[in-house]
Amino acid sequence: MITRTAQRAAVLVVAAVLMSGCSSEDPAQAKKWQQDYCTKLGSWQDLAHATPSGEADSGAGQGAGSPDADDTASAGRTVIDASKRLDRAGLEHGGTRILDDTVDAVGGDMGAEIRAVSYCDDSGFETLVRSAG
Repeated sequence: MITRTAQRAAVLVVAAVLMSGCSSEDPAQAKKWQQDYCTKLGSWQDLAHATPSGEADSGAGQGAGSPDADDTASAGRTVIDASKRLDRAGLEHGGTRILDDTVDAVGGDMGAEIRAVSYCDDSGFETLVRSAG
């Protein structure tokens, strides 16, 4: 009886694993997720690499630079969330770790940003991101 229960549990685990991976089998949905990720990566890049205006005139840390930092951090969290979706769906190319690369890019790692941009290039969404480097 224990063996039969163990077999049923194993079948349920296998079924759950197979069902969780089904979302990436829809090519149209996969493309939408990739496009969403690349759009968010491009938005983060625009904020992260923008030259803050009026920073020299901002007195006592209350200048125009403060909201930009908040916006950049928010965009970073947003692109990381999008990369988690790609990671869960197994939509990585050539052994890349899109989630790790995105987290590292948002943290300032230029090599990781280059890899994330390459992912978008390879996915056909090169116009949504800046070239890194």
